[in-house]
Amino acid sequence: MIEKNNLCERLLKFAVDVILYLRTIKNSIETIDMKRQLVKSSTSSGANYEESQGSPTKPDAKTKIGISLKEMRESNYFLRIFNKLELGDINKNESLVKESVELKLILASIINKL
Repeated sequence: MIEKNNLCERLLKFAVDVILYLRTIKNSIETIDMKRQLVKSSTSSGANYEESQGSPTKPDAKTKIGISLKEMRESNYFLRIFNKLELGDINKNESLVKESVELKLILASIINKL
């Protein structure tokens, strides 16, 4: 099982890695809004999980982790779009898609246990 601090760090690393990956994609009419949305969802996932760690009740924690999972699903979706369009550093993208899938599974497992 993943420790809470380890998951916090993993979510932080994911958000930073997404931002660094997006720097490899040229801004265009097609990409600028998707890039902005991906930054929001990838950073929001970690931020909501961090917030859940200070929740006063289990239902509140479950809600915050649920938001974190929702945002990770959105991140995965946009990463897959960039992958299909073959934009930016393809190897980095594939690594991020894999990591987002793993993070989705971890977050879903935590919710199911609460």
